Amino acid sequence: MSGRSRARLVGVGGLVVVLAVWWIAAETAFSASGAVPTPWAVLRQFPDDGWDFYSRHVGDTLGGAAQGFLWGNAVALAIAVLVLLIPALEGVATQVAVITQCLPMVAIGPLLLVVFGGRTPSVFLAAMMVFFTTLIGALLGVRSSRRTTLDVIRAYGGGRWQQLTKVQAISALPATFAALKIAVPAALLGAIVGEYLGGVDTGVGVAMAVAQRQLEVERAWAVALLCGLLATAGYALVGLVSRWVTPWSAGQGLPGGER
Repeated sequence: MSGRSRARLVGVGGLVVVLAVWWIAAETAFSASGAVPTPWAVLRQFPDDGWDFYSRHVGDTLGGAAQGFLWGNAVALAIAVLVLLIPALEGVATQVAVITQCLPMVAIGPLLLVVFGGRTPSVFLAAMMVFFTTLIGALLGVRSSRRTTLDVIRAYGGGRWQQLTKVQAISALPATFAALKIAVPAALLGAIVGEYLGGVDTGVGVAMAVAQRQLEVERAWAVALLCGLLATAGYALVGLVSRWVTPWSAGQGLPGGER
């Protein structure tokens, strides 16, 4: 059995175990309170609510998460390039990234809601959630460049820009894509928290908040399960793109035909 097949088998086995534990907990420890419905009850909630309900809420949330994902990653990668060109800025950039990671979303969200309103808090929180991960991942990836390769570029008259585009950018791709994979569920979480704070009428966060207030337990769990599935799908999609763009990171060969 290959390593990839073994990993898939382990993944399926883990999913079965999680579902079994969930079902047993729902039928035993939480049977009286009803706070944890069975997996079957949650699955039945999807056709009961209908396609229109989920498509409307999911579409708005994905839109905000996608905007935040693009903005946050664009700013992070731009700063990473700037740090490479001007190394003295690395300390400042790292401190800014750490600050954005430490700021509590539940404190920033209401301020953004008061100042801007609408979906701006969702987009901003999604961007803030991905900024730190992508910036640090890109910088660490660039540092993985071999010093001997950089010296060869310099020996042939290449400057800082040639080193960045010919060596460091390629070396940074695997780590950057690893950060982008993590950024997908982070952006989704930021967008949901922004919706959860209010100011909008549709979105996964809104649907979850309404279900909790109305004690619709199965619907709340169905929405939460859907969020997990969306995050997993986005993570897997970026992983596929990463495998296609950087096949050498999976041991399938090196750029330029090296082995």
